[in-house]
Amino acid sequence: MSSDDESAEAETTADATVGGTPDDHGTLYVVGIGPGLPDHMTKRAKEVIESSEVVIASSLYQEFLRDDGTLLPEAETDEDGIAIRDDGFEQEIVRSTMGRQIELARAAFDHVREGKDVAHVSGGDPSVYGKSDLIFKMAEEDDATDIPIEIVPGITAALGGSANVGAPLCNDFCTVSLSDKWRGWDEIEEKLRAAAISDFVIVLYNCWRNYEKAVEIVREERTDDAYVAIVNDAGRADAGRNGESQFVTTLGEAADHDDKVSGMGTSLIIGNHETETWRNDDRTYLVTPRGGRDVDDF
Repeated sequence: MSSDDESAEAETTADATVGGTPDDHGTLYVVGIGPGLPDHMTKRAKEVIESSEVVIASSLYQEFLRDDGTLLPEAETDEDGIAIRDDGFEQEIVRSTMGRQIELARAAFDHVREGKDVAHVSGGDPSVYGKSDLIFKMAEEDDATDIPIEIVPGITAALGGSANVGAPLCNDFCTVSLSDKWRGWDEIEEKLRAAAISDFVIVLYNCWRNYEKAVEIVREERTDDAYVAIVNDAGRADAGRNGESQFVTTLGEAADHDDKVSGMGTSLIIGNHETETWRNDDRTYLVTPRGGRDVDDF
């Protein structure tokens, strides 16, 4: 082969890998399905899951997606996780568990290099304490910059829980995870204290750990009459781990209601000094006005 032919071949190869992505690769979609029920899942998320040759999802999310019809029923899936739709489209369903995340990320890269689209399913939003960061870190560690990655957003617990209790996030707010699996409690405490001093409305995730400690820290910087909403399985109705519920209390009494904190599906919304209640005949809502404005200011 002449040097000119070699140059032409190199240019052709480069054209086929613009941005480091070969034309024969699929795409790795990290898909947020929100609470998991169809009313709160975006059209884009549903389309991506239905059209991907490989779907990676936990048993709970598979159950949601099968009930919705996004995935074929388990009875139509063989022992290898393969389901074939009436139109002949073949889809592999892979069960995701916490202990297999690195293994599954690497398997997803292999599938994408084989030309398959992969939907890696996350509850809520994949970038809010979800799977997005792991996928990017694994791609960096495994020199997998050839893998096209698309994040498909979903409704996170802060938004779903806020909607259930009114309008508590209409002013500045922040989220803090109470899980000390990846960061020390000292760092979590520092962030909680800073958020409380700064008068953010605070949404606590992973409340099955340390929620009483978190409440006590915020109490040191915020008055006990600040309103708190304890929200479980927002947007999941009766399909969640413990059933959808919301309960409004105060910061001074929040730790006394551990019976309302049911586990991984629980989030706490801690209001600031402007958060107020709004009541009708059925229930109590929380509202945080933007800058304390009156109706005439809008």
